[in-house]
Amino acid sequence: MTGKRAKESLVINTDQVMINDLNNYNTLFGGVLMKKLDNNATLSARRHARVKECVTASTDSIDFLHPIHQKDSVCVESFVSYTGNKSMEIFCKVIAEDMITGERRMAATAFLTFVALDEHKQAVKVPKVIPETEEEKFLYQSGEERAKRRRFRRDHSAELTRIIGLEKPWEKGVDEHDQISKLG
Repeated sequence: MTGKRAKESLVINTDQVMINDLNNYNTLFGGVLMKKLDNNATLSARRHARVKECVTASTDSIDFLHPIHQKDSVCVESFVSYTGNKSMEIFCKVIAEDMITGERRMAATAFLTFVALDEHKQAVKVPKVIPETEEEKFLYQSGEERAKRRRFRRDHSAELTRIIGLEKPWEKGVDEHDQISKLG
């Protein structure tokens, strides 16, 4: 399996910010942006792997750097920045542009990890990524360290799920009324 250039998976999507996308601070809801990131990253992963289905394995990080306002457009750019054997790391950057002044600013960055699936919902091997630009090379060279952190975090989450319980509070012998009265 040969590699693919990072720019072959590039997806760019620009939207206006609508009033129903705003929170009580009149800035874009973080959850609205997260949905945009996941949609873009999914397309980048599918474009790289050329499969019908890719699933989000993890949202590694989202760094909200500057608020996005209603007067802004929001542009999400995503591409495959690093690959494992069956996983793809997608880098997303969010650029807000003031539609009145034309000022552009980096509003957020994010890393998401996807797995490509075959028709039987089994993970499939993905092509390696070939970085070309300075940005792509920087992300690729630091990709192995992020992959190690993801594996550590995944192992920690697996351990945590073995420890934490699914019982309802009243099944643990905790009186719900007592808990509420302690809060108030």
